Amino acid sequence: MIEISRRLARRWWLSAVKNPLQVISFPALQLHVSGTAMRASQEDFENAMNQVKLLKKDPGNEVKLKLYALYKQATEGPCSIPKPGVFDLVNKAKWDAWNVLGNLPKETARQNYVDLVSSLTSSSKSSSQAKPGADRERQGYENLVVTSEDGITKIMLNRPIKKNAISTQMYYEIMLALKTASKDDSTITVLTGNGDYYCSGNDLTNFTDIPAGGVEEKAKNSAIMLRDFVGCFIDFPKPLIAVVNGPAVGIAVTTLGLFDVVYASDKATFDTPFGHLGLSPEGCSSYTFPKIMGPAKAAEMLIFGKKLTAREACAQGLVTEVFPDSIFQKEVWTRLKAYSKLPPNAMKVSKQVIRNTEKEKLHAVNAEECRVLQERWVSDECINAAMNFLSRRAKL
Repeated sequence: MIEISRRLARRWWLSAVKNPLQVISFPALQLHVSGTAMRASQEDFENAMNQVKLLKKDPGNEVKLKLYALYKQATEGPCSIPKPGVFDLVNKAKWDAWNVLGNLPKETARQNYVDLVSSLTSSSKSSSQAKPGADRERQGYENLVVTSEDGITKIMLNRPIKKNAISTQMYYEIMLALKTASKDDSTITVLTGNGDYYCSGNDLTNFTDIPAGGVEEKAKNSAIMLRDFVGCFIDFPKPLIAVVNGPAVGIAVTTLGLFDVVYASDKATFDTPFGHLGLSPEGCSSYTFPKIMGPAKAAEMLIFGKKLTAREACAQGLVTEVFPDSIFQKEVWTRLKAYSKLPPNAMKVSKQVIRNTEKEKLHAVNAEECRVLQERWVSDECINAAMNFLSRRAKL
């Protein structure tokens, strides 16, 4: 096994955690080739890939290479690409790991992948002691704090130092938290932020990690991730409430039209700077915003990037109610606890009656927004606007 320098290895692992594309190409681990094990289904394989994205501990270069090799063997079969040059250390190590599997059947590689991920997650769980009240606070999230109490599942964005900017890994964690909350025994689900910000939108580092396939491949995979992310909000079956504790930017604003109720502190602001970045709307906002606030007001936000105060957002129908910041948490959570005691099935059925007629439309809008964004991300206009934006920020 070729040794990889620490610096390259660290960069590789961080890329695998952050980048949706690279997470796909650095999947779960399998240390052995099993012979007579049960065949893993495609669903088992996909679940294993999701578990890899949530691994907190770096399993080491050797295991990561085996993960990569098993994933490629399971999805593409025997290695058929040219061997990288001797100085391309990382890609050469990956090629060697894949090539050594020879003609191992796809089904066996898939099973080995699933088995390895299972062993990794099991050892991770056994090495960490359960905290008191662990039945209320769900473990396994690096950037979220997810709790369930009094009939309320609370998903709290937990990167206060980064103003709760959403990293690639965080996108997957939010999707996982929403899917889990949709099936748990809670009555309502709440999304909020830790610290002064609700969410400052995309983490800028999401766009600096370019895979081997180049910008086009990055754009394609980012569009798929965004489509799946927004789809989780469209399909969420229970009452979904946003508790906007501070400024919200970008995707954190555009998805608000998919929530059932939005409560905001009077310190909250709502910023959609797409025009400044050469981008276009997302989160179904191209459909929900004109419907909520009218075409003219929506255009002011989505085309020209007008930032709204909490009071303005409430007046335009984007926010349900605004509270003074000094009493915001107390007032909102008192109300939510009262809501959580309402008959749960009645609330779910009522949401279905209100929302289901538009689900198909929302999914179509989401798909089209992501298609357009995929094109925008690789345009000269977007790249230049992003560079100018980062340059201005660097001077502050």
